[in-house]
Amino acid sequence: MKYRSHLSKALVSGLVLMIHAGTPAMADVQPGQPGATITIDGSQLPPPPTKFEGKIEPQVLKSTEFWPPSVVPPEEAPNVLLIILDDAGFGVPSTFGGVIPTDTMDELAAEGLSYTNMHSTALCSPTRAALITGRNHHSVGFGVISEQSTGYPGYNSIIPDNKATVGRILLENGYATSWFGKDHNTPSFTASQAGPFDQWPTGLGFEYFYGFVGGDANQWQPNLFRNTTQIYPFDGKPEWNMITGMADDAIAHITRLHQIDPDKPFFVKYAPGATHAPHHPTKEWVKKIEDMELFDDGYEALRQTIFDNQKKLGLVPQDATMTPWPADKIKPWDQLTDNEKKLFIKQVEVFAAYAAYTDYEIGRVVDAVADLGKLDDTLVIYINGDNGTSAEGGPMGTPNEVAWFNGISAMPAETQLQWYDEWGTEATYNHMSAGWSWAFDTPFDYFKQNANRLGGVRQNMVVSWPNRITDKGGMREQFMHVIDVVPTILEVAGIAQPQIVDGIIQSPIEGTSFAYTFDKENTDAPSRHRTQYFEMMGQWALYHEGWFLSTKVNRMPWETPKTPNPDPLNNQEFQLYDLRTDMNQQKDVAKDHPEKVEELKAIFIEEAEKYQVFPLDASVTTRIAKARPSITAGRSEFVYTQPMIGVPQGDSPSILNSSYTFTAEIEVPEGGAEGMIVTSGGRFAGYGFYLKDGKPTFTWNMLNLERIQWQGDKALTPGKHTVVFDFKYDGLGSSTLAYGDASGIGQGGTGTLSVDDKVVATKKMKHTIPVVLQWDEAFDIGQDTLTGVYDADYLPPFKLTAKLNKLTLKIDRPELSEADKKRLEDAMLRASD
Repeated sequence: MKYRSHLSKALVSGLVLMIHAGTPAMADVQPGQPGATITIDGSQLPPPPTKFEGKIEPQVLKSTEFWPPSVVPPEEAPNVLLIILDDAGFGVPSTFGGVIPTDTMDELAAEGLSYTNMHSTALCSPTRAALITGRNHHSVGFGVISEQSTGYPGYNSIIPDNKATVGRILLENGYATSWFGKDHNTPSFTASQAGPFDQWPTGLGFEYFYGFVGGDANQWQPNLFRNTTQIYPFDGKPEWNMITGMADDAIAHITRLHQIDPDKPFFVKYAPGATHAPHHPTKEWVKKIEDMELFDDGYEALRQTIFDNQKKLGLVPQDATMTPWPADKIKPWDQLTDNEKKLFIKQVEVFAAYAAYTDYEIGRVVDAVADLGKLDDTLVIYINGDNGTSAEGGPMGTPNEVAWFNGISAMPAETQLQWYDEWGTEATYNHMSAGWSWAFDTPFDYFKQNANRLGGVRQNMVVSWPNRITDKGGMREQFMHVIDVVPTILEVAGIAQPQIVDGIIQSPIEGTSFAYTFDKENTDAPSRHRTQYFEMMGQWALYHEGWFLSTKVNRMPWETPKTPNPDPLNNQEFQLYDLRTDMNQQKDVAKDHPEKVEELKAIFIEEAEKYQVFPLDASVTTRIAKARPSITAGRSEFVYTQPMIGVPQGDSPSILNSSYTFTAEIEVPEGGAEGMIVTSGGRFAGYGFYLKDGKPTFTWNMLNLERIQWQGDKALTPGKHTVVFDFKYDGLGSSTLAYGDASGIGQGGTGTLSVDDKVVATKKMKHTIPVVLQWDEAFDIGQDTLTGVYDADYLPPFKLTAKLNKLTLKIDRPELSEADKKRLEDAMLRASD
């Protein structure tokens, strides 16, 4: 890297457009001429139509043209490159004491400012919703990720129309806006080709989108979109990787904008999937990290090294200490077997390679801006992480993160080692041991999801803007939160928060600008962000003027309580810290200051009421299995007469925890047929109904650990056939979750395959997948996209060569009897006593 309602007339009349005061594209361009421009006051977006000030007569020769002006930002408005990484804790980058080389961040820090006191929400899409709106995550419907959404305003994963994003505000003020990489702010139930698209990036004010929709994606074969159209640039390119692919596309886009309109400023949100699982770096980067031998001494030694580095850099006080190693939850390094050590080192080397590789590709984007001569006037905000490092691989790590979400969090090392040579390739959906995650959150403790510990919410950040920031290499320690980014961008661009967008009165932005910290004289200025609540899945905290009240951690992120805490507000043990003298929560002083505990709890309740935090809900993965809006909601029969691909999980029929019947009416040509009839999911979890060597086959991929298969003994003869797979589920279904009981999900059942009314295979499943299929794979008919459910049987696209006349899916979801409801209600009441 080189620099490495309807509005009243009175309200409308109050929105002033300063047309003649606008900044013209050329000095001699007068209002009404084709090149005229205008800078709006921004109170109403889009701005009211410009009054025609020409002259209209019956004859054109006696008339005078008047062109409406183009909207341009204020003259001082910079370009903005907003970068946010995924699942990266405080101690990951070399910039802040880590051992993983992040040269781009290092060099931007040397040319700009390092921020040590930025905060997230403890989870990815909630942080991202707060980041793009300038409001708290519950305020914009993202109390949790969309896949866990529930029917309350703070949790429905729908950004409301009265809280416009920074993309929309800048777009209407004359910026070119774009979004690259991860989009985890489109509700999972509006992510199909049927739309609606108002909650996609293009509907939220970002003119151009290139990225994937969802929490994470296979970086070798992602569910990738350009705007709202799915694309497959990796087909036939086995070395293609999303991290490089999105950098290439961002560079091309920024260059194209410059060549077409060099004076138009850009706003780019750049959000790689790294370092969220699956950790998918290129082999070259894995080799670079392996050769550095950074992790051979184990995770406790890594933690100490990072802590020592941070003391040398002045990031933590010299007398600071660390929380003791959680040996009851994460086995100390010297107690691991040789196989575990070998596996864990491979896991972390792949993670580190992913982080370093991503930072390098970010550097290519920054270099491209410099090559265009725009870097001096570009505000670069580079945020390391949308939460702490993820521990969702559990203490053992996993070759398949989908397994974790379905309750398998402790896969033995001997099982995992079968993927040792393929770790990080397309054959794995991999995650590392939580021991490494604990180390990468140094000097803090705990992980992503833990909103009550700084290891879950304390991030760091680098800001560079050569034309404005002169304190090169400076450090800032003021308390900040991701909701502060939007008001900062608006302030430096000279753009006001709109009062009205699309006729809807806007809710005030809730963050506080940190632009004041750009000035050297404000290095030690008090933080202007004085109070901030935190809440995630029933764990909560409150920061207020240096004090930090938090609930005591009651579960590790890989642990899912069978009976969630029924009263997360009060049924807690409270801890209190004075962060002014104890920056990493080492000394709990709650017993010494009971009055402060009560004061801060009262403030939390006030904030929670203000920002839609209630009702608190401590459930975790089981929330994923709950019912939510979907174009399939309420339907029990689905009929398809044409091939169809790319329907996401949230908008396709779910057969989990239910009885179901697939009926395929097909016509086999002379010479036989093969191919996919219907599939959902992929290599790491899913099912497929297909013809293999002409034989009807139904396969369940049980988290890439086992395949359960039904198959006919004969190939289908030419002509018409009706092939049926019927499954009778033994459990009570997902309705038990409403009572805080997961016993209804993941139970077994019996599957029967028949051809032309003749049973050809019957088999019982002891268990079924309880929560979710592979989320970045689609429901496909007539072929299979991305990865297949069983590589030994076929490879995508595996197009069906028979004619599909009709495919019918009937779902029979279990219903609770009155006796079931009474039993579950009684159990829930006993749990809350």
